Parts: sequence; structure tokens; C-alpha cells
Amino acid sequence: MKLFKLQTLKSLWTLKPPSRTFHGHPRLLASDVYTQYESVRRGEQEIPKYFNFASDVLDKWSEIEKAGKRPSNPAFWWINGKGEEVKWSFEELGFLSRKVANVLTKVCGLQKGERMVVILPRVPEWWLVNVACMRAGIVSIPGVSQLSAKDILYRLQASKATCIITDDTLAPAVDSVAPECQFLKSKLIVSKGSREGWLNFTDLYKNQSADHSCIKTRIQDPLCIFFTSGTTGSPKMTEHSHGSLGFRPLLSERYWLDLTPSDMIWSTADTGWILASLASVFDSWVFGSCIFIHRLPQIESATILNTLCKFPIDALVGAPTLFRMLVQNDLSNYKFMNLKHCMSGGEPLNPEVMEHWKSKTGLDIHEVYGQTETGIICSVFKGMKVKPGSMGKAAPFYDVQIIDKNGNILPPGQQGEIAVRSKPIRPLGFFSEYVDNPKKTAESERGDFYVTGDRGTMDEDGYFQFIGRNDDIIISSGYRIGPFEVESALIEHPAVAETAVVSSPDPLRGEVVKAFVVLSPAFSSSDLESLACDLQEHVKKTTAPYKYPRKVEFVQELPKTVTGKIKRNELRNKEWGRV
Repeated sequence: MKLFKLQTLKSLWTLKPPSRTFHGHPRLLASDVYTQYESVRRGEQEIPKYFNFASDVLDKWSEIEKAGKRPSNPAFWWINGKGEEVKWSFEELGFLSRKVANVLTKVCGLQKGERMVVILPRVPEWWLVNVACMRAGIVSIPGVSQLSAKDILYRLQASKATCIITDDTLAPAVDSVAPECQFLKSKLIVSKGSREGWLNFTDLYKNQSADHSCIKTRIQDPLCIFFTSGTTGSPKMTEHSHGSLGFRPLLSERYWLDLTPSDMIWSTADTGWILASLASVFDSWVFGSCIFIHRLPQIESATILNTLCKFPIDALVGAPTLFRMLVQNDLSNYKFMNLKHCMSGGEPLNPEVMEHWKSKTGLDIHEVYGQTETGIICSVFKGMKVKPGSMGKAAPFYDVQIIDKNGNILPPGQQGEIAVRSKPIRPLGFFSEYVDNPKKTAESERGDFYVTGDRGTMDEDGYFQFIGRNDDIIISSGYRIGPFEVESALIEHPAVAETAVVSSPDPLRGEVVKAFVVLSPAFSSSDLESLACDLQEHVKKTTAPYKYPRKVEFVQELPKTVTGKIKRNELRNKEWGRV
């Protein structure tokens, strides 16, 4: 991968970091981890050859903390809503994550570069494992907790992962497919009990030594692989490096979070999303901020609002669905303890929701826009004018443009595809590749640009507006859902002769999965309401439950091209009332 020199893209820095203070000190302290790379940001030095977030950021904050130069708030604060609580300083995070690194390397025998699937809900162990993977040079592969056995099988086989960690809920699903996974050597379980064939994670790490030397990693070495849905085929493996996830926020990330060491941030993102890695690991801990986490088995508005009232949370990051839920409550009954900054990402947020939220709380909702492949592409920065319906301006070091089908830049106001310049020098924040899929990696670019697959416009002020997917991806409550995955599940049911899945508008989730189904002759006289429920339950059991079609419509035939391809765009336009 060709890494850029800061001097080359220095002109893309359009937002100067605001002057900030905390505890009576200037925001930029000589001892601040962020300031140690000031000369790199200014383009006076090249990006370092070696970098590891655990040793170069987290351990540095631990040193600053021990020297009494960081506020006394924790680095990590977790609650489960039932009275349990975990608080770690950076020193404690380092101590515990070194123990976990020894579990992975000494007990499980994992080597640098090996891959580990991590499927855990919002529990402290998720953070320990991720930091331990950084220390040991192990590539982590996060997954949402709703994955089915079939989803897990695909991920284990495609990634050739040698280790998996999960909890009691998903352990049976893993056991059902493990015999088909020839590379899988170790299974770790986060559980209060024991399970045959599994290593108990908690028992192991508590008894391990905390003596572990962080491995030396090159900035382009793989750090994490995210499975991301596509319109056709199975999810792709999107690989990120120590540079794209770990070093990138040291260069530019003040623009969307703009945190200080005295701030506390809460992101409700699922641990399988890249947003959890950004907002709840890398982009917050760069500034020495406290990451707050609620276990949240269910996303319930009363729980969210009460938590904001009881805890000193400064910044909240959530999907638009979260804010749509919250504004349905009488917000005058809640007084937030410390909330100052709200951010929404994953899909567009309705302007009326933003207006309602501000009228009741006095707070703007700042939209951010990005992808698994790129991280944050656009953002409404702090202090920037909020334009309802806009997702802000291009992130520093990203040259974002609206282009046509030939890769030509379009003028302001014209609709086209949202793209980020990737040539002649690939931006550091970009994914390295789609693993084992050079064809898809090459297809993600058009001319000098990486093409997002989203359509949008840019106004005269440089604000971008999202119009919709250029392909058939469905984004529901922040989850990216590929129609192929849902159609594949549906077609397994004997009642389904043919099916097409598209997005359908929904006031709460933005859009939901809708399935158009052509029935097999043997089921043509079935009770359709009952059959629709059967199909929904079938999909929930076959793939991750969040992918199930919330709407089902039975049709005689599906619209097709002359070559027999289903015209999903026609069905989608019908759903959205477009001609």
C-alpha cells in the first residue's frame, strides 16, 4: 500500500483545530499524546514506519495519567443497568490487556498476523480482547451478536480464523459449525460457567501474568477485518491497517469528535460495526477521553434518556433510529447531566427529528457520513453551521467530490456519485483491500476516485447531501443489509419460488427490508398472512435476525430485464413512490 506524505495533502486541511482548554491548561499540552505528532500533521515529518495503538497511544496515556497530567476520570466506564459497573484507568486497561495478550499468545498459541473472530455484545471483555489483539499483532474480526450459525460458518471459513471468542448465547451456534472449520484451533467463551471444548476466558486471563511486550507492527500491517454486505454475493472482508484505524485519528480526527481528556463519550453502536471501533476505541482514546458503555441488551429510549440524566456524558453517538425513538418521548421530563454534543451516523437523519430534538434539548445533532472502507468521509464539525438534511463537509485529508459515471467531477448542485480521491496517493484512512478479492478491490475505484456507491450533491458551500444508494444495499437502523443474503434465506423455504428484496420507507428505521415473493404452486392457496409470518421466522433462523423482511408482499411475477435479471430498482421506486 502506498502511504501518503502529509505535505502532499496538506492543502486538504480545511478546518483548524479549535483552541480548547481543560482543567485550566491549554488544550494542546506538551505531554498530550495528540501533540506528539504535531510535526507529522504539519507535513514536516513523514508518517512513521512502525506504529501500534496500544503501545504508542494507550500506554502513553497511562504514563501521562501516572504523572498526574490527566484528569482523574476513568478511561473506560461500563454499566449493565442492573447495578454492575466496571471502571478502568489507562493503567488498569494496560495491565488487564497484557494478561489477555498472554492468553491469546501463550494459551491459544496465536501468532502475529493470525485472525481471531470476536463476537461479543457490549461487555468489557470486548475492549480487552481488541486491545490485546493490537499488542499481539493479531487481526481481530468483529461480528454483531445476532449472527446465525450460517453467518458464523461463512466468516470462519472465509477468514481462515484460528480462534473465536463469544458468549453463552452463540457458543451452541459455533459448535454446530466448528467441525467444518479446518483452521479453527481455539474457542474462548465469556461465561460464568464452563462448556465442553471451550476455554473459559475470564478464568484464564485472571491467572495470567501481566508481563507482555507489545509486538512491533508496521503501519500497513493488518489490524482488523470487517465483513461488509454487498448487493450480490456474500459479505466482503474489508481489511484495515494499524495506520488506517490506529494512526489516522492522530492526524485529523479532532474534526468530528473534538474531545478532551476530561470528556466522556457514549456510542450506542453495535460492537460488530466499524463505528464502535471508531467512536468507542481509536478516535476517543487518542484524546485520552473516557469511553462510556451501557450493556444495552435492547435499545430502549427510557434507558438511554435516564442514563444521560444519571451519568456525566458529554458526547452521544447513535444511529438516526436512536434519535427518532428519543423524540417520541416527552423530553421535558429529562434533564441531561452533562450532554453537550450529539452525533448521528449510519444513514440520513430526518430534518424534522433534528428540529424537534433541538427545540426540546437545545442541542444540535451533528451528522457524520462514512463507510466501513473509509471511516468518516464527511461531518458537521463543532461550530459549523448545521444545515438540516446535510451531512456536512469533507473530512480533513479527504478530497470528496461528486462525480459522473466516467469519473468526471460535477459542479455544485448536480447529482452524481459521492467519491473520494484515491490516486495518485491513497489516503491513509482507506481500507487496504477486500481480502482475497482483488476484482472487487479494483472495481471500487473509477479513474482517480474511490466510489462509495452512494448518490448525492454538493452545494456552493461544500456541504454534501445524501440522496440514496446507487446499488441495492439496504440501510436499516444503521445495519447494512445485502438483498442477496435475505433472498438466499427466503429461497430455502419451500413456499418461495422466486423473490426480490428491496428497501421500503419506515418512519422509525428510515428504511426496512421488504420482500416481494412469488409462491410455489403448492402454496398458492395458503393463508397469506400466516405464510408471511412463517417466512419472517424462517429468515430470522437462517440468517442474522436483523435482516428479516419486516414487510412481505406476494406477487404473481417479478419485473425482469430481457436477459432475465430482476429489476430491483423498479420495485424500489414503487416502494418509495418514485416513477
